[in-house]
Amino acid sequence: MNKVGIRTLALEDPSRPAWSSNGNRPLLSEVWYPASDNAEETIFSFGTPEPLFQFDSVAIEADLQQEKKDYPLVVLSHGTGGSALQMGWLAWHLAAHGYIAVAVNHHGNNSLEPYLAHGFLLWWERAKDLTLLIDLLLNEVTEFKGRIDENRIGVSGFSLGGYTAIELVGGRCSLEHFEAFCTSEHRDAICEGPKEFPGIMEEMPRLESEDKSFQESLRRHNESYKDERVKAAFVMAPALGMAFSEAGLAGVDVPVHVVVPEGDKVVPPKTNGHRFAELIADADMEVLAGPVDHYVFLCEATECGKRLEPDCAIDHFLVDRRQIHLHVGEQAVMFFDRHL
Repeated sequence: MNKVGIRTLALEDPSRPAWSSNGNRPLLSEVWYPASDNAEETIFSFGTPEPLFQFDSVAIEADLQQEKKDYPLVVLSHGTGGSALQMGWLAWHLAAHGYIAVAVNHHGNNSLEPYLAHGFLLWWERAKDLTLLIDLLLNEVTEFKGRIDENRIGVSGFSLGGYTAIELVGGRCSLEHFEAFCTSEHRDAICEGPKEFPGIMEEMPRLESEDKSFQESLRRHNESYKDERVKAAFVMAPALGMAFSEAGLAGVDVPVHVVVPEGDKVVPPKTNGHRFAELIADADMEVLAGPVDHYVFLCEATECGKRLEPDCAIDHFLVDRRQIHLHVGEQAVMFFDRHL
């Protein structure tokens, strides 16, 4: 396997204003990649005020390995209120096996900046982040320009990031379909809103009536955000399955692999992962059996993380998060090797 490098990219989207300032939409991103053989690696931990999570050894700002002319690319999308670094365990596996993997901190919906209602409610804006990220890595970021195989690009996402990945490969969201489900007797936990932003659903009426940027984005929710360059999607505990009608998933014409934890209480598998697997033409699914819960797809926690964030840092005593990461990481590499 390759040594793994990591580099932070302070990018922006000049076509979309930030919701929190007068500037451009921020696209702060992290890139993992095969590093040169002489790179020095160290365990990487992150979080404040003390490190809360960690992933395997990386070489910070190491040179990209020169043995190959170009590399396949996988763009990654984090879950609600998460961060690009939380995708580090999967990105590490991909980079160790010869991929460049890049994750963006989705504006207004990440743990590095203040949470914004726009970032939590205007889900479809996330797919545009990934498309621009591909553009920038292919054409502008000096370290990677000319080193990516444009014909071998995939996407992966966790939770709301799984929804984002489905949109990037052709899924079209329907707020009407989602509302019909959430006002029916069949509604489930996905309709309760994210625990990271309590009371957010009460913000909707005001934003719909008073906020022009919110109104403009709402009008675009059912558009296609498909990026034809993306040839396959690997999604973990994907959320908002009921935000897609059957017709809304008909446009997904690339291979999709779905992984769901059997014990997921946050994103119920039946109306999310199972729905995607059943309605997408070229999809298959793996169920992680037993008491495996939603947050198993976050990085491994430090002792401080387990103390301060037990809900997402501590698994059932029968669940080994590291072994699940190894297994799912291997499955992701095999999937992208086969389809890219």
